[in-house]
Amino acid sequence: MIPDDDKACIFIYGYIDNYDGKVEDVVSELLAIQQKYNKIEVHINSNGGEVYSGIAIVNAFKSSPADISIYIDGIAASMASVIALCGRPLYMSKYSRIMLHSVKVGVYGDKEDLRVTIEEMESLENTLCELIAGKMGKTPEEIKDEYFDGKDHWISAFEALSLGLINGIYDVEPVPDNSTNEQIYKIFNNRLSNRTKKSNSMDINEIKKRASFVNAATDADVLRIIDNLETESAKVPGLNERIKVFEDKAAADLDAQRNTILDNAIAEERIKQPQRAHYEALLKADFDNTKAIIEALPVKKRIVSVLETPPENQTSAWDVKMDEIRKKNGIN
Repeated sequence: MIPDDDKACIFIYGYIDNYDGKVEDVVSELLAIQQKYNKIEVHINSNGGEVYSGIAIVNAFKSSPADISIYIDGIAASMASVIALCGRPLYMSKYSRIMLHSVKVGVYGDKEDLRVTIEEMESLENTLCELIAGKMGKTPEEIKDEYFDGKDHWISAFEALSLGLINGIYDVEPVPDNSTNEQIYKIFNNRLSNRTKKSNSMDINEIKKRASFVNAATDADVLRIIDNLETESAKVPGLNERIKVFEDKAAADLDAQRNTILDNAIAEERIKQPQRAHYEALLKADFDNTKAIIEALPVKKRIVSVLETPPENQTSAWDVKMDEIRKKNGIN
């Protein structure tokens, strides 16, 4: 997740499952981030994944009070297409694709196991058809006959617009016309990586706000002032070393502050240990807003935290009762 000034972006890139807690992370962090941001953009580039994991994400998006817009950056295939179609609104890059097909499964067992599995597959397909039908203005039966027939149905952005699946098409940097679906998937993954790296760099407009740069009219003026400052700093013996010591201490203090916030949040059960890395990344990207999000999360009190603690050197009521039970049963 990447926070911005007035909105936050959630990226669902890659396989959809919950083996590594990915679905839990998306849902729990959506609940956290929607308390701070009313507008949320969801960007999808996924070949799909587990149906049940995907349905959990669909339910989270549908029940969220936030204004959620979904963008298909590259591919929304299989279960990822169903997640995308719950968007309000939904947009596609003109180079992207939606793919719908029947539920697929691997199973091992006897013929009764196979019968039960087929029944569950048909039930899941009925559920998915209901989710999709509302978006296309068709009945679930029509959706099942058209898209759940054992074939892969690839839909371009312009086809999706004509079918009423999406609300609009947005332009991105050109993708070669002869690109395969796998190439499109890789192209958009690379763009996500580049975007994340850029978000960590200082914007030159932020530099212009500093006192030393108030008279800098252009980017070239900013760079010239920086060159002059570097030249002047080199003339002062040991200045760079002292600056480095100061910067290191400031960074260490900030790290300690972030760790304290995360330690407390885990101790109070506001977040879980597997979510720590995600919240740490958010704190590094936007400390104040993320701190506010964490503080807004509910504290889950355990029973031990509300039991009366006995004064020092006195036995608690619980221990007294346990002693009585042990003596009654002849236990020392």
